[in-house]
Parts: sequence; structure tokens; C-alpha cells
Amino acid sequence: MKILVAGVGNVLRGDDAFGVEVANILLERQNRPEVTVVETGIAGIQLVQDLQEGFDAVIVIDTVDREREPGMVMTIDYEVIDVHQLDHNTKYDLLADMHLATPERSLMVARAIGVLPPIVRMVGVQPVDADTMHIGMSEIVTEAVPVAIAEVDRCVASLLAEAEAQSEAEPEPEAAS
Repeated sequence: MKILVAGVGNVLRGDDAFGVEVANILLERQNRPEVTVVETGIAGIQLVQDLQEGFDAVIVIDTVDREREPGMVMTIDYEVIDVHQLDHNTKYDLLADMHLATPERSLMVARAIGVLPPIVRMVGVQPVDADTMHIGMSEIVTEAVPVAIAEVDRCVASLLAEAEAQSEAEPEPEAAS
């Protein structure tokens, strides 16, 4: 199993730097050989390009507003829209300007071109403020960084264990005599 861990966000928008910060810490350490860590910042199309290398799963690290307590770390299974099922105008509205590529739009493009892995998860944090232009995350979101790192590690271990259990359960092909 090959897993892509992608930190996204904008370091100029306070708590939106969360995914970038987590990815940068993950990049500094020794990771499992099955795991590729990238920090894409706001370059959403870069995420699509990275996925073209072929992965079985992607874990996106980002801020996500789910109206929870600020600093809460959440793991979310993404449901990526299939743009082929949309009418022309809706598809155009969603995908016309890839300079405004959010992770959701980038994942839609990845699905449309056939490079989206079957497993798509997000490790996200509820921000205090991810919209105001300023450098530096809030204290509570900064404190959530090690929690998110532990959650990414848990997700990776779970995915690898599931893949190993599945491969052990598959019958071995009979040897030709």
C-alpha cells in the first residue's frame, strides 16, 4: 500500500497554516517507506500532480470548519464529487479557475482524470480564524499540531494493517506443476 500524506493551507491566513505546519514536521522525521509526505501549501494543482504517481490512499491535512470547539482534531472520510455526474454549468463553476483550487476541487480533478485513490481521508482541525490575513496560528490550533501528527500516524498504521490483513486473507495462487 502506498499512502500520500498532503499538508495544505495558506501560511498568510492564521490557522489555515495548520496543514503546512503538520506536513513540515512530518517531512523532518523518518517516515515509513510506504508513506510519501508533501506540503502543497495553496498549490492545489500540485496535489493532483503528486497523486499521478499512483497511491492507494491519500490523507489530507487541513483546517476544516465543522462548527466544533476550536482546536479539535477530526478524521473525516472524504466523499469526492464525481464531476462527470454534474451538468456543464455546475462543473464549470467548480473547476473553471484552478488558481482557486481548494483541496476539495483538487480531489475532484484527481477523480475526473482517474488518479484519485480509493481511500481519501482528512485529518483536520477546527480553526479559530483561517480567513484573516496574518502570520501565526492561534495558540489552541498550535497545540493541536502534535495531536494531528499522532492522528496521521494512527491513520497510516490502520491503513497498513488493513492492507496486510487483506493480503493475508487472499488465497495464494496455485503453483503450476
